Amino acid sequence: MPRPDSVATPLIHRYLRKYCHQWDSKRQSRRQKLPHQENSFSGIRQNDRMLIRTLLLAITLCVFQSLACAVAADIVVDTAERFVRQHTERLGGSVRITMGKLDTSRLPPCTTHEAYAPPGSRLSGRTHIGVRCLAPNAWSVLVPVQISVFGSFVTAGRSLAAGQVLAPEDLAIVSGDITQLPTGTITNPQQALGKALRNAVGIGQPIRSEQLAAPLLIRQGQTVRVISQGNSFVVSAEGKALNNASEGQVVQVRMNTGQTLSGLVRSDGSVEVTF
Repeated sequence: MPRPDSVATPLIHRYLRKYCHQWDSKRQSRRQKLPHQENSFSGIRQNDRMLIRTLLLAITLCVFQSLACAVAADIVVDTAERFVRQHTERLGGSVRITMGKLDTSRLPPCTTHEAYAPPGSRLSGRTHIGVRCLAPNAWSVLVPVQISVFGSFVTAGRSLAAGQVLAPEDLAIVSGDITQLPTGTITNPQQALGKALRNAVGIGQPIRSEQLAAPLLIRQGQTVRVISQGNSFVVSAEGKALNNASEGQVVQVRMNTGQTLSGLVRSDGSVEVTF
């Protein structure tokens, strides 16, 4: 009967050879697959580099497009601002110009711009300035702008009644944005002195030119001196005024003879009649 170790040893050797053969086969198989995996990893790295380049290119294009839009908007706004400055040089006081924002991203390219004042607009306060493209495309936009002019203007120094003839103590000179004032607000007190108010004005209210009238030199029922003159004569007589009148206005006078004459009021309060 054979010994147990003589039987076990060949079996062990057989299994060991089989295991080593399988291990060698798997190792060789891994070596054959490794170049494919390396090629796969290399392809993945190449795809990543392509993606990064594409993203960088897209970001660069976006940046350049944004810069181009910003430059185009600056050109349009600068064109409008130059127009405003040129047309506000003659305004009295200190001029402050605040340009608004403008989106030009959807406008076609332009190399030649021209600014203009839209119909009905004025160069003061909140307004718009037009800018049109002359070449190579044709379009126009409105640029918002705030124009403030700081200067002095005349207000009522106290409550003033209608018909009151203005004296220096009736007026006050203040400073502010004159573009926010009513149209016709006077800026020189000499324009108001000696004038009569057509209506009452409260203290601190601006005084406008249309509120002022030359003071009445002749009142209805007043006795006036009438000077009649022709080519070779001058006659003076008295009569009664039939209406109120200021210097340079027409007044009707009933003479003592019953005759009614019309003449112009002189600065001294007399009436001149020319034949």
